[in-house]
Amino acid sequence: MFYDDPKKHNLKHNPFKALVAPRPIAWVSSMDLDGVLNLAPFSFFNAVADQPPTIVFAPNGPRPGGGAKDTLANIEMTNEFVVNLCSWELRDAMNQSSAHVDPDVDEFELAGLTAAPSVHVKTPRVKEAPASLECRFITRMRLPSTNPKVENNMVIGEVVGIHIDDAIIDDGMIDMAAYHPLARLGYMDYTAVENTFEILRPD
Repeated sequence: MFYDDPKKHNLKHNPFKALVAPRPIAWVSSMDLDGVLNLAPFSFFNAVADQPPTIVFAPNGPRPGGGAKDTLANIEMTNEFVVNLCSWELRDAMNQSSAHVDPDVDEFELAGLTAAPSVHVKTPRVKEAPASLECRFITRMRLPSTNPKVENNMVIGEVVGIHIDDAIIDDGMIDMAAYHPLARLGYMDYTAVENTFEILRPD
């Protein structure tokens, strides 16, 4: 099949996000100027450079009542955030933190999570997360949107500190079986890394 109009693919749902999969989840903690915490997951996320380590994620769409997502508003106010990595074991807490709630609701508390101090940023990290990336805000780019009700954004951040749970380190490397990272597929589907294999570069 072929389609070039998202409204004319003739399937149950648009398959685009199911094809670009699996996608790691940026479980982003942020804080407003009054110290109110926010925690939200985003599956349009990845690493884009390693010298310095740099990540990108997309806090798209408005809040249900209008206005920028709390995450985006907080990042632009404070110039910092933390990307917490999510494991299979934290899937329910991650999902709970995705609920649309008022800006003054603390999703850490809502999801039963612990806000742990960061080192280089004021925004706390998720203590239970297997790894967390402290980030300084580099830039935000507004992307084109074909839906007048949706604002597409790309946020780029420099990683200035990395927390790793010692339990997922084995022989000086990340043990993927212990890490068990969660990833988003299409629709309402997720997966978790359980099996890995090695392919050496030809050069």
